[in-house]
Amino acid sequence: MLKSLGVVISQATQQVRGSGSRTPNPSDRAEQIAKRSERRRRRKTVLVLACIFVILVVAFSFVFHELMAREGRTYSWPTSIYWTMTTMTTLGFGDITFTSDLGRLFSVVVLVSGSAFLLVVLPFTFIQFVFIPWINERERRRAPRTLPESTSGHLILTAFGPIEQALIERADKTGLPYVLVVEDVDEAGLLHDEGRRVVVGALDDPVTYQNARVEQAALVVATQNDQINTNIAFTVREIAPTTSIISSANSPAAVDILEIAGSDHVVQLGEVLGTAMAARALGLGGQSHEIGHFAGLRIAEAGVVGTDIVNRTLQETQLRKRFGVGIIGVWDRGDFTVATGDTTLCDSSILLLAGTAEQLASFDRAFAVDSPAATKAIIIGGGRVGRAAARSLSEDGIDVTIIDRLPERRRPHPTYVIGDAADRAVLDQAGIADAGAILITTHDDSVNVYLTRYCRGLRPDARIVSRSNLGRNVTTLYRAGADAVLSYAGTGSATIWNHFRGDETLLVAQGLNMFRTPVPRELAGATLAEAHVYRRTHCNVVAIEQNGVLQGNPDSQHPLPVDGELLLVGTDAAEEQFSRVFPHARRRPLRSRSRR
Repeated sequence: MLKSLGVVISQATQQVRGSGSRTPNPSDRAEQIAKRSERRRRRKTVLVLACIFVILVVAFSFVFHELMAREGRTYSWPTSIYWTMTTMTTLGFGDITFTSDLGRLFSVVVLVSGSAFLLVVLPFTFIQFVFIPWINERERRRAPRTLPESTSGHLILTAFGPIEQALIERADKTGLPYVLVVEDVDEAGLLHDEGRRVVVGALDDPVTYQNARVEQAALVVATQNDQINTNIAFTVREIAPTTSIISSANSPAAVDILEIAGSDHVVQLGEVLGTAMAARALGLGGQSHEIGHFAGLRIAEAGVVGTDIVNRTLQETQLRKRFGVGIIGVWDRGDFTVATGDTTLCDSSILLLAGTAEQLASFDRAFAVDSPAATKAIIIGGGRVGRAAARSLSEDGIDVTIIDRLPERRRPHPTYVIGDAADRAVLDQAGIADAGAILITTHDDSVNVYLTRYCRGLRPDARIVSRSNLGRNVTTLYRAGADAVLSYAGTGSATIWNHFRGDETLLVAQGLNMFRTPVPRELAGATLAEAHVYRRTHCNVVAIEQNGVLQGNPDSQHPLPVDGELLLVGTDAAEEQFSRVFPHARRRPLRSRSRR
């Protein structure tokens, strides 16, 4: 059945491609209408001016004919028009002249009015219909149509939004070349002026991807709607069988179709964000919850509220020694601190752990606390993100209630409360007094800030996880009282990047990365105690890998191997600082993932 579905999709795609039609964009239609209206306005202006010019020539020719008759001379109508035209254009051959003062005065009127009129008509016509279109076309075509043949190992992006901007920032930091495929020439020119690397071309045209050197690319990222993404995957796969393709999918039904079309990996960004928010809402009572994998280690978060390690330092807890887990750092409502022995834990602290499944299980057995509040959660917003979070929480045995304004979003499961979450009665009906976690998932950042502040005032002890659609609002939501904030752009770009270069870099959270690098030659043979990596770079060494063997929680007195690799965690600034302090520590070259 899937095979036949693939044939149908292929035939439909070929028909679409053959007809050259694409899914219309409302903004594109509006722009086309505006351009047509402008062209009509210009033509109308020229037509009006031409009519005025004709009227003037006829009127002046008639007056010329009459004045000459008064002077006793007779000329034909073609001669009258000839005199009028030569006078208006200031040629003035002088073969026909008036002898009376009235005639000479009339000649001055014709000369001045003709000169003034032509100074308007000719420049306007030339500028509007010759010069400006030439300049505009020249400006529009300043963006390149093709990449140099030597381009390779690059990232090809097919849209430009918050997710793509985050990917571009990450690519710039790691020195990975990228290119944006842009259909609109004007938009491409503006992006080109901003310093973005762009290629102009239609998303459904194989020539576009050939010009973008897709056969030599490391990855193609399709983040348009499901139909366009399917077309992109088919088009790319036909001309680049080994290039990796990652596509986003809005509907679950599109996942299989995109995979048949040729996508190596399909990401449902709404599902990813909802699941990630659910993961941050859990771990209330010492229970760890995985948020990723890196180099054979499981990365997890665990809250300390309700445990016996609250108000103790990490050195006093002896977590490394007792359970073998690595303590990467501590979150405290958006502030990340790299783990040191002097770090003091409080009720709002969230431990970021690294270890094996057995080590994390040992940690859970020691610190997991049963709490009635930890089994109840409220989700504000019943869209794709909210429903995905509800499914993830329900699978972990959490009693979930969704609050939404729209009755048509109600589903049989879980429990729904229809109403405005800003209404205290609606929150009470949803059970806010007993909820251990509150997830705020609406599309509007201003609403999310408002509800975060409101819920924090009502429940100072609850764990609040908020969604941010724009990266600039993350800090605001933390100030409003959120324990964790996940942005759509940050989570989406992290998912794509981690799949692409997950063996080298893991985006743990917005601005926080785990990365691996060969042991700098300056540190080979030295111990971690002697290297002072954290003091010099603010990066923390999580593990050391040598000959395929990973050593977590490395001994600070053990010499660093010459042929080993360091696994580190740090912010973007700390990672850049590490590169400056240890310039000879070279990242492993990127290995492009071929199609499975």
